[in-house]
Amino acid sequence: MFTIKINQKKLHFEEKITLEKLAKQLGITAYVAKVNNRLRELAYYVNYNAEIEFLDLNSFDAAKVYETSIRYLMIMALERLYPDVKVNFSQGVSRSLICDVSNIDNKVDVSFLTRLETEMHKLVEANYPIIRKKIKKEEALAIYQQKGYFDKIEVLKYRPEDTVNVYVCENYLNYMFGYMVPSTGYLKHFQLKLYYPDFIVQLPRAEINGQIPEFVDSSSFGKMLQEAKDWSQLCQADTIAKLNRFVEAGQVVDLVNMCETKHNNLLSELGMKIKNDIGNIRLIAIAGPSSSGKTTFSHRLRIELMTRGIKTVKISIDDYYLNREDAPLDEYGEPDFEHIGALDIDLFNQNLLSLIQGEEVDTPVFNFEQGKRVGWHRVKLAKNTPIIIEGIHALNDQLTSLIPKNQKFKIYISPTSQINIDNHNPISPTEIRMLRRIVRDAKYRNTHPSVTFSMWASVRRGEFKWIYPFQEQADFIFNTELTYELGVMKKYALPTLEKIDRDDEYFIPANRLIKFLKYFKDIDDRFVPCNSLLREFIGESCFY
Repeated sequence: MFTIKINQKKLHFEEKITLEKLAKQLGITAYVAKVNNRLRELAYYVNYNAEIEFLDLNSFDAAKVYETSIRYLMIMALERLYPDVKVNFSQGVSRSLICDVSNIDNKVDVSFLTRLETEMHKLVEANYPIIRKKIKKEEALAIYQQKGYFDKIEVLKYRPEDTVNVYVCENYLNYMFGYMVPSTGYLKHFQLKLYYPDFIVQLPRAEINGQIPEFVDSSSFGKMLQEAKDWSQLCQADTIAKLNRFVEAGQVVDLVNMCETKHNNLLSELGMKIKNDIGNIRLIAIAGPSSSGKTTFSHRLRIELMTRGIKTVKISIDDYYLNREDAPLDEYGEPDFEHIGALDIDLFNQNLLSLIQGEEVDTPVFNFEQGKRVGWHRVKLAKNTPIIIEGIHALNDQLTSLIPKNQKFKIYISPTSQINIDNHNPISPTEIRMLRRIVRDAKYRNTHPSVTFSMWASVRRGEFKWIYPFQEQADFIFNTELTYELGVMKKYALPTLEKIDRDDEYFIPANRLIKFLKYFKDIDDRFVPCNSLLREFIGESCFY
């Protein structure tokens, strides 16, 4: 006999039972589960004492499993309709995935999408089992060779193990670098939408309680995504295998300098755009999600503008936080420092206006350890000196309401790469930012990675509420991704992530990052320039 604990209730069993059967017996909707804090697929058998937490689409882990399974289902359906089809997934606007299909005679139009959606729903209704099998790497290579999955063959070369997990469903075989649902019947919720020249798939998202978000097109962000895809293909590093070839060929210096030159060129373009309107611009506002590199970017922009005869002064938004006891509270009753109401908006507005008008101003100094304002700093600007501000609320006009819109130049920055594990498995830009933050917090703040993981959900909620809604207001979008960075980051991230042991509640996301990082060849950080944005996270920046 063994005991299973679920929601503080203890159940006793004589025989092994799958998680799927157990969830159905209890009337629980689930897509994956934690068993003694290990993520397990619903096909997993339990025959020992365990504490189980079933996860629905409110969970980021479950939503990730759902997305992985939908990609599998979609490729299966496409290959049934068009046996020679080639499929490539990448990040899309409005929290979607873009699907690019080629090697078919049909064009991507309404009838194409209707056929695909019909085929996907047929597979869902049939509720075919999706079965995981472990096979030898040589066998997997032969299968992928036959199916024309040459990108997967290239990635497998960097897998140290002799075996490979694959998933089989009605004679269809593929591997999506992640856990799957136990059968196609779980995959009822998705929406397909034409997005010329490709199409997108929208899926349930954990941050909105497992619902599919309303589609909101984003011309600027969409352009940024396409440029990122074009760039990764231009420098021949749109998959891990292609990136690794630079290391194997001894051409890392070329790749690093290509990426850094791209940043230099973007800064030059931005500097010229500001220069051409400098007669109007009094405020330069920089915003972006966590670990986008806002601090280094603002330093480099300041220097870029200096080369054009424009001197700037940076005013820290962080110094305008209200005392901790005056901050608004989140749903857990804790001070919510992501909320715009945590800032002294009236004082910030008045100080900006007074500075622009040429007055001498006392600006506050905030101490985060004490959680309160601890003093004042006197500031006066030279005539026509633009002010630089950066922070999560910098693009929100509520923060700068006293400054006319024509006097504000808004910049949105974020690392948006389009590098994939293989054609079927895109790497999320969110995971790149998470790795940056984990490495930076460990290096500069001596923060255990579990603490960084614990804050991430709150950080993400703040981004969706306070940053993304304002990105389309930006006058310039700057992509801070560096295509080579994960090869460098691996050296710092792996030992940090490995500090999280199996009993830690954040072992699951840490282990997922570890598995994916191991596919990258190491890139020596001595090739990274001292003014590189990457130095903000790995150290030895010339700006600090």
